[in-house]
Amino acid sequence: MRLTVDIGNSNILIGKGNDDILETYRYTTDHNKSSDEYYIMLKHLFEDVDAVIIASVVPQLNTVFKTFITRYFDLTPIFVGPGIKTGVKIRTENPKEVGADLVAGAAGAIESYGQDAIIIDMGTATTFTYLQNKQIKGVSITIGLDSSRSCLISKASKLLQFEFEDPKHVLGTNTIDALNSGLLYGHANQVMGIVEMIKKEYKTSQDIPVIMTGGAAKLIQSVLPTDYIFDDLLLLKGLNYIYKKNQA
Repeated sequence: MRLTVDIGNSNILIGKGNDDILETYRYTTDHNKSSDEYYIMLKHLFEDVDAVIIASVVPQLNTVFKTFITRYFDLTPIFVGPGIKTGVKIRTENPKEVGADLVAGAAGAIESYGQDAIIIDMGTATTFTYLQNKQIKGVSITIGLDSSRSCLISKASKLLQFEFEDPKHVLGTNTIDALNSGLLYGHANQVMGIVEMIKKEYKTSQDIPVIMTGGAAKLIQSVLPTDYIFDDLLLLKGLNYIYKKNQA
């Protein structure tokens, strides 16, 4: 069995399986936990596991995960980064700046949807990656949906914590409905707007796959075009794709 691990700033998503992901687990990212604490929390996932591949955007946790996986399970995890075959070419000014999560997402898109795609990953930040002929041509980064909510609430003393719900109308008649409408419709229209700008600037085919992933993507699914693809496991699929490329 293989573990595919996506370490994000807000959440850690773990898949278990071989070529197919059979089970998934999501944990809140704790930057302060030690390797022993992560071992206690995650040790039950390692039964029958003989390989681990990780995409991480939290550098301080790389050593933490490598330490407990090596010490307690005698495995050497693969980290997506320089020297690893990914099947993805990066055509940016500084390829080393492109996060492992974006590379894994692009690899997942190649594996499942073809060599061209627009990938939107909605996590702590919302990122837009344009993939052409298996090449990352560029990335746009904006504040994530949950981050927007947290920032707004922290700056406005009269606003309370609330759960996202599908907005019933564009304009709310109470504070919670108004917040849901503004944040969800606002983010959805931002997503659609940037997608259309990418298509126009790069003269893409209008039917290029637009792939949504990340923990917050489902929150705006109901107000996005029906031809957008929602794939919660895109990054984990990409990690499986990368793993297989590095076994020869």
